[in-house]
Amino acid sequence: MLQYGAFGPSGRGRGPESRFTLYVEGPRDRSILRAWAYRLLPSEARRLFRASVILGGRQPARALDHFRSAGAGAGGARALCVLDRDDGGAAAPHAVEAGLDFFTWSRRHIESYLLVPTAIRRALRLPENDRRVERVLEGRLPDEGDASGWSDLDAKRLLGPKGELPRVLGRPLPLEQIARVTREHELHPDVLSLFERLRTELAP
Repeated sequence: MLQYGAFGPSGRGRGPESRFTLYVEGPRDRSILRAWAYRLLPSEARRLFRASVILGGRQPARALDHFRSAGAGAGGARALCVLDRDDGGAAAPHAVEAGLDFFTWSRRHIESYLLVPTAIRRALRLPENDRRVERVLEGRLPDEGDASGWSDLDAKRLLGPKGELPRVLGRPLPLEQIARVTREHELHPDVLSLFERLRTELAP
């Protein structure tokens, strides 16, 4: 498998399990997706992330270049590139490559889908009557149907080491663990939609 880091590709041979490749922006994106996968695609999670490629940022053109250099759709190979929306960001490449598709979150960042108070409390093992998470998030989160508000919300800043929620709680937030303990009924439809696509891609 070829893998990109922030400084470009390093190579290993692609085996038969690499017919589907998942492109992600960075290690944190991969860790969050992997945590969701162990709940939603448990039998395929290990195989899926063995064939994942880190792009080193929101760089859809790099996914396209990598897919082409790896033989593109030869032999039925397919790939999916998962991108944050950011603040508009670079658009996906105009060039179309058979076998390579793009999925862009409707919210600004993948971290936006971790703003689930019950899951945050569960990950931190906070008691049910500890309402600090709800108090911080109240008034800061847009209404569920406010697409513009969610597109603008900077979840990375809110959840990051210097964000208000970690400051109030007095500890960093384990984002991968929050993703891991989020129950299926608590997951946003975007997450379920992505994993339905992955389930289809990985089907025999």
